[in-house]
Amino acid sequence: MKKRLRPKLLDALRQYNLQTFTYDLIAGITVGLVALPLAMAFAISSGMAPEAGIYTAVIAGFIISALGGSKTQIGGPTGAFVVIVYGIIATHGVNGLFICTIMAGLMLLFLGLTGLGSVIKYMPRPVVIGFTNGIAVLIASTQIKDFFGLTIDKVPGEFVERIKVLAEHFQTISWTATLLASSALLIIILCMKYVKRVPGYIVVLILGTLAVYFFQLPVETIGSRFGGIPSGLPAFKLPEFHFDMIQPLLTPALTVALLGAIESLLSAVVADRMSGDKHNPNVELVAQGLANIVTPFFGGLPATGAIARTATNIRSGAKTPVAGIIHAVTLLIVLLVAAPLAYHIPLAVLAAILFVVSYNMGEWREIPKLLKLSWATILVWLVTFALTVFADLTVAVQFGVILSAIIFIQKVSNTTTVTKVTREEIERDRKYVLQDKEIPEYVTIIRIHGPFMFGAADKLAEMTEDVDKLTRVIIIRLRNMTAIDATGLMAIEDLADKLHKQGLQLLLCDARPQPALLMKRADFERHVGKDNICPTISDALARAKTLRGL
Repeated sequence: MKKRLRPKLLDALRQYNLQTFTYDLIAGITVGLVALPLAMAFAISSGMAPEAGIYTAVIAGFIISALGGSKTQIGGPTGAFVVIVYGIIATHGVNGLFICTIMAGLMLLFLGLTGLGSVIKYMPRPVVIGFTNGIAVLIASTQIKDFFGLTIDKVPGEFVERIKVLAEHFQTISWTATLLASSALLIIILCMKYVKRVPGYIVVLILGTLAVYFFQLPVETIGSRFGGIPSGLPAFKLPEFHFDMIQPLLTPALTVALLGAIESLLSAVVADRMSGDKHNPNVELVAQGLANIVTPFFGGLPATGAIARTATNIRSGAKTPVAGIIHAVTLLIVLLVAAPLAYHIPLAVLAAILFVVSYNMGEWREIPKLLKLSWATILVWLVTFALTVFADLTVAVQFGVILSAIIFIQKVSNTTTVTKVTREEIERDRKYVLQDKEIPEYVTIIRIHGPFMFGAADKLAEMTEDVDKLTRVIIIRLRNMTAIDATGLMAIEDLADKLHKQGLQLLLCDARPQPALLMKRADFERHVGKDNICPTISDALARAKTLRGL
């Protein structure tokens, strides 16, 4: 098989041994148990029966791990799809969702096979944060009813109408459900803060279910709403298809594919940082595509890489994709053996779990960083966020990308200058010339030419991915970097943090006015130190000499 499309599992199995399997077994079982309540909660919030989430986690989880381009990626249903799936079902029905998911899977498969998976890197950081923030708000709003045990026949799909109906019916609050959900929320937070190795989701799921069963608490459960979860394997069923369904489902399918690609590749990047691996984006998208093509035939939901479960997998000791396969097998065993026990799982506890999920996926810590940057960056984030919440995710991403492109053009045009070369300028620029400088062997110099913005920021990571081959001091020359945006700034920040962890020193020099101003606003010096941002290459080389012995 060509290396370009070779799954990571094949490489991992070449040197597989009992010790590695032990690590994978523990991690796989752990993340499988963590995935159980999440899979059910995502399905319920999407307007499906809870078993649909488990079916997705089993089938998609297996395919993504077995055929994917990341060693530790965990696939399955995620919170990002909740709002989209709910809207598709409301408009086109469950059968429409299945056809839409298959169409999205074919799009992802096409992106991966043609090598176009790299186009996802052109998604600007403010747009990603904006729609992630928006989705988090929408998910949290869908859980208010079950968290407080409100009595509402049907919760509207649109955000403003939903909040209005929730406010009108808030007097129907169930204090039992509220206390149960609040206790679950507190336990999860305490586990995450003080007992990180103990999965809080599983703790509250077990404790909440036992409380409902033994004390006969008057709260809504999976059994009372859905009649429980059927035991056994999911049945294979062909979705009903008509050619006239393609056009109305094309836009939702594109949204599912786009979001699935973005989230899976973001999750893979997180996995790379935590595990030291390097994922193959095109192989990952092929696996994601196949997973989304197959799961609808078994009543499943759209699937993608799950950042939280992937992080749990790595923290639990996963070494290879075998851990992800074991995670799927663990869920399958639960489905076959313990499905009847799900009857008493309280929906209030699942709502508390999704509150935590929506908060964690929101990337709220990125907002203060964005607010320090240019007005254009803030505008892109704000427009994307507002349109995600009040309009539609597809519209939000389209507007965000178009607005970013316009700002990109403006920044490039503003940094383009036409000047006459003078003798004074020639003499002034001699201090920036590199050719007459002595470069010590312990120094590596990297130059960035042109605008360093979304779509180009990954080139720095590619240049410096092999840390072991880098010297003691790395200098990045910014003299020919005409402009930078939030995505480019984040790439340099990530590199600075990565090098710092390895005990290496990063210096920056020769920054032009626009990059220098943006870096100052973002308080960039806290990543490298004030003394490591130098005005010229001569100053940077002098600073490198003082750092040689550190």
